[in-house]
Amino acid sequence: MARAVDDVAELVETARSDGPGQARAVARLISLVERDSPQLREVAQALVGHVGRAHVVGLTGSPGVGKSTSTSALVTALRAAGKTVGVLAVDPTSPFSGGALLGDRVRMSEHATDTGVFIRSMASRGHLGGLAAAAPLALRVLDAAGCDVVLVETVGVGQSEVEIAGLADTSLVLLAPGMGDGIQAAKAGILEIGDVFCVNKADRDGATTTRRELRGMLTMTERPDGAWKPPIVLTVATKGEGVDELVAEIERHRVHLDDSGEGRRRRLARARREVEAIALGEVSRRFSHLSGDARLDGLAADVVGGATDPFTAADTLLDRI
Repeated sequence: MARAVDDVAELVETARSDGPGQARAVARLISLVERDSPQLREVAQALVGHVGRAHVVGLTGSPGVGKSTSTSALVTALRAAGKTVGVLAVDPTSPFSGGALLGDRVRMSEHATDTGVFIRSMASRGHLGGLAAAAPLALRVLDAAGCDVVLVETVGVGQSEVEIAGLADTSLVLLAPGMGDGIQAAKAGILEIGDVFCVNKADRDGATTTRRELRGMLTMTERPDGAWKPPIVLTVATKGEGVDELVAEIERHRVHLDDSGEGRRRRLARARREVEAIALGEVSRRFSHLSGDARLDGLAADVVGGATDPFTAADTLLDRI
């Protein structure tokens, strides 16, 4: 049975070691993050100074393009290159348990005994964009644990999936022939956020046509002079075909991020959004405590009675919290 209160400092120290218990400590820390534990702030503080090294790669695309299979194939290739890998698979939420529904750890069972791979499924819990609200801090845990690369696989929920671009250093967009993905990508705005494109299931008819159409649409996308030009890679993830080339393009983009300064800009923007989200969450929490407060009722009465306007009333309420 888990302890009521964890020794967070001890968990972080164990998670950063290569000794026994490392995987369990990583899993325990992510569990604290996912359930919004009262120790959440303590976890965040304990990770300070131990993060910022991992390359975060987000995998996005429509359901059925083979994201989980591609993720597993990427893990195999990255491990062959000597990289330590973390996988954060964000699943749809079960309407009954509230937990992850698909269980990507089962689909990637071949890596279960590899001590250089950390795999965690997280429930999206209805969060828009296919990403769990706890994902940013969970990424920090995997980063602190020494992962060279962290792969984030999203639910696959359409247009809102562009949120992955705000979380990853490199956004990998997967498509498949015969699914109309090229047009859908353009509609969803994914063309603008993709850093590397992958046409998976390339052994099917229409793969080269999909790549040609996608290349044409990318050519029409406005990009600043000297900006990164997204490559398009054909793969058959189930057979491992094209995966080495895909890994090479992801690495090439990482080098570009470092050399151009774009990587630091993206991480600053990511941290800014996270800080803002935490602050807004705290304001929302404090507002929820005022739902039955007589002061709020009084301000509402003043607005209805014409004694003040709603903007002035809102300013008064903000001053009080």
